[in-house]
Amino acid sequence: MQMCRQLVSDLRRLGVCPADILFIHSSFKSLGPVRGGVASVIHALQDAVGSGGLILMPSFHLIQMSERPKHWNVATTPSTVGWITEYFRSMPGAVRSDHYSHSVAACGPGAAAFVGDHRSQVGLESGWDLEPWGRTYGTHSPMYRAYERRGKLLMLGVDYDSSTYCHLAETIVSNRRRKRNPQAPFCGLDRIRLGAFWDGQGRMHRGRVGAADCRLFDIADYVDTLVREVESNPAPY
Repeated sequence: MQMCRQLVSDLRRLGVCPADILFIHSSFKSLGPVRGGVASVIHALQDAVGSGGLILMPSFHLIQMSERPKHWNVATTPSTVGWITEYFRSMPGAVRSDHYSHSVAACGPGAAAFVGDHRSQVGLESGWDLEPWGRTYGTHSPMYRAYERRGKLLMLGVDYDSSTYCHLAETIVSNRRRKRNPQAPFCGLDRIRLGAFWDGQGRMHRGRVGAADCRLFDIADYVDTLVREVESNPAPY
């Protein structure tokens, strides 16, 4: 049975630091039994980043694409990307960005401002953009802000099929292509192959948190490295 203090120790050993901006993809069951359940996991994450840290989690609404706008309510629509994310977005003190599909929940200093402008029409265009909501990965989106501000990505018991930051790399590549050719389609990338490429770069911390195999790395390094690889060697991806 995992204890909160042991999870904090594991997170610190992995490389989570006080005052981090930490974006988390997660699998609750990968941790093994945890005394206190998901609440203890959230407390451990909060303790690991301390009072100055900001925790971000996807609170995506990934039902059938055509149904997402009809059933979106920022306050009540459940997250569909794991039990930890659903608990996190609904707990006291958490705030959530208003995006019908790719919303992000946050807790910590400046959380409301960090996720509050997701309806902005400024920045990168993507295939998920839909009015009246803003640019999914635009300049004022939570995921772009975490990238811009050197946040870290914690993959807690999940693999690259859960790595939504691959979509930011897709969006950057697509916007550059569309500058050269406005008719160019938005590209899709192979997350698993790109993940294997990124693993080979060795610029991450790997270890266990509880029973979960984890990766921790710099978001900007990850995204920028994928973009360079895809632009210089597109065929495998």
